[in-house]
Amino acid sequence: MRRLLLLICSLLLSGCMVGPDYVRPKVDVPPAFRNVDEEMQTAVDAEWWRQFRDPTLDALITEALTNNKNIRIATANIEQAAAVLTQVRSPIFPQAGYGARGARERSPESSARPILLSLLPNPTTTYQVGASASWEIDLWGRIRRLSEAAQAELFATEEARLGVALSLVSSVAANYVQLLGLDEQLQISKRTLAAYADSLKLFETRFQYGQVSQMTVEQARSQYETAAAAIPEIESQIEQIENSLSVLLGRNPGPIQRGRTMGELVLPAIPPDLPSDVLANRPDIRQAEQNLVAANARIGAARALYFPAISLTGTFGYASSELSNLFKSPGRFWNYTGSLTGPIFIGGAITGQVRQTEAARKAALHSYELAIQNSFADVENVLVARRKLAEQIQAQERLVRANSEYVRLARLQYHGGYVPYSTVLQAEQQLFPSEINYARYRSALFVSLVNIYKALGRGWKVDEGGPKR
Repeated sequence: MRRLLLLICSLLLSGCMVGPDYVRPKVDVPPAFRNVDEEMQTAVDAEWWRQFRDPTLDALITEALTNNKNIRIATANIEQAAAVLTQVRSPIFPQAGYGARGARERSPESSARPILLSLLPNPTTTYQVGASASWEIDLWGRIRRLSEAAQAELFATEEARLGVALSLVSSVAANYVQLLGLDEQLQISKRTLAAYADSLKLFETRFQYGQVSQMTVEQARSQYETAAAAIPEIESQIEQIENSLSVLLGRNPGPIQRGRTMGELVLPAIPPDLPSDVLANRPDIRQAEQNLVAANARIGAARALYFPAISLTGTFGYASSELSNLFKSPGRFWNYTGSLTGPIFIGGAITGQVRQTEAARKAALHSYELAIQNSFADVENVLVARRKLAEQIQAQERLVRANSEYVRLARLQYHGGYVPYSTVLQAEQQLFPSEINYARYRSALFVSLVNIYKALGRGWKVDEGGPKR
């Protein structure tokens, strides 16, 4: 028996586990991204939002990471997964317990053995206390494979929380930048409205003295009301984004404090030699890989069911009819047993379970590959969006300058009597939307940077050796 125990322990310690060990699959990936501009050279740290140089944004993100309900849900999920791992791993250790029992029993006097009853006390009292121990020897690694799967699921849950945090930070930053962009649009609209109001007032006065026609007054009024109608829409968008930000921060809907203006934000750049392997730390990719590890481990746990299970159990305790004599040697009892059980014919139940785990691993593998492909598509999409937005901003800036000059010249010619007021109106009607679109594109450019950081995972650092996480 001792030799058998030593043999079992040596096999157990040698790590005999059925089923495949996890090997990271090879995935064909491009060596670098194709839409990184050559002139982009700067260092960006992992807390990428600090590159905007807005302390108010930093404080909002800190508040969101502390109070956001989705973050708290994800944290609770990690605690649950850790508890599952503890539960799944527990059978690998010997299990010990205790028990106590007291009973009093009276046999009926009409029993068929009255002589025997006369020799025994009736009623009878018994007391029993004991300890038990059991151990399922994980000879084939079933419990260790299940523990490996549970641990991978814990890691996957942790990556899911990082994904929630990444999405949260990106949402807060994007909403904040959009809020600043809307503030700038509102400022442009109010400034334009004030200028139009002065023009309308001037033409109304001149109309009273017969210097301009009523048509000119109504043209000025139409221009004024067009600008006035744009303001409530912008204010509505501002309040909606403030409410969205409040929920992200874990607050009730309400106003959001601003720090810098859109023009004061610093626009960080992207390293020109950004390698594709920075995606290896994207939370969704790491989560998909941990799910693959768990699915791979379950194959071994299922295959182990083909092999016999070995268990050791034992009990030790005392029993007595008198409580005062309970712990004296005559009442002592003990036993230990070893058992070996295994399947012979169970109608393909184990085979079906093994096939389920193998199919689950295939699905997890394809999910992992798909996560990698989607990540490259995400990064390429946001990189090209940022590149084209930069081109749009340059063109829009030129358009604003041209329209501003157009308005200046049209006013000069109108006051000189060379063109009607409709020419000025046409010029100003082109300037106002071009200024609004310029502010919108600038905001979108900052949001595109946020989307790049989100697509890459957790930001990056740059040193002499190149970009690093």
